[in-house]
Amino acid sequence: MREHAGYACGAALGFLGDLIAADPRRGHPVAAFGRAAAAVERRLWRDHRGYGTAHTLLCAGGTAAGAALLARAVRDVPAARTALTAATVWAVLGGTSLGREARAVGGALAAGDLDVARERLPHLCGRDPQALDGPQMARAVVESVAENTSDAVVGALVWGAAGGVPGLVAFRAVNTLDAMVGHKSARYRRFGWAAARLDDLAGWPGSRLTAALTVLAGPDRRGALRAWRADGRAHPSPNAGPVEASFAGALGVRLGGTLAYGGRIEHRPVLNGGGRPPAVDDIERAVRLSRRVGALALATTVAGRLAAGALRQRNGNGRKRR
Repeated sequence: MREHAGYACGAALGFLGDLIAADPRRGHPVAAFGRAAAAVERRLWRDHRGYGTAHTLLCAGGTAAGAALLARAVRDVPAARTALTAATVWAVLGGTSLGREARAVGGALAAGDLDVARERLPHLCGRDPQALDGPQMARAVVESVAENTSDAVVGALVWGAAGGVPGLVAFRAVNTLDAMVGHKSARYRRFGWAAARLDDLAGWPGSRLTAALTVLAGPDRRGALRAWRADGRAHPSPNAGPVEASFAGALGVRLGGTLAYGGRIEHRPVLNGGGRPPAVDDIERAVRLSRRVGALALATTVAGRLAAGALRQRNGNGRKRR
């Protein structure tokens, strides 16, 4: 039980660290992983699923294995175990940076400076900013905040509660690989297949928890639940759909539709079709909703880990008595 309490303390400290310090401009561990994964890709790349699978297993599996060895090395030192958990949670979470970048675009849009908004938008998503006007950029930001609340906050906390430090690291590694190679471009359609499919699997529990917590934390709970049920499966991404739909319903806006992404035009289904088009003010509302969902996710996942630890301890004591 002490191990689970140590995780709870470390997770809370790491979450607080993200709120205070966010991501550093240089030297971030996730950026270092990205550079290493890119170096491996340069050696392994072939237009073949098998090579892409090897790349994913080597990068994500190797990183997770290293984290497991490190966690094992400090498991008998409570203070070190808690510190490692706190540092890892801080490293893998990106909620504060997400809000900062979203507000930067929102501030530029509010000032009418579309050039600055277009310059900052790629920090949030891979859409072509030159093809977007002000309202379209506002929509892109709200959608990105919704999706990344799951990817950069809730999903990591779910896997941390389930697998500790290795779970946190593995989830972030898989998510980063998907962002790097999981595109339907000519180069990555086959090579990135394994990373994209693994990210879909890893993101499934976090996206559903994000949608559920959005229903609880959103200003329009009924709208969030209704949009999730009606439109969550319409999105081409099995994990972005429930999250974006629930955010759309909670905020009363309409998301989805035509977008330019990675040099191609996509026509996505509309989410919460009865809502109004997103406005600049909705960016701040989305960021605040993301913050509330992240805090609830921390409480939920920590409580779940503590409850699971207490149950295992009780079952173990029961077997000893018998």
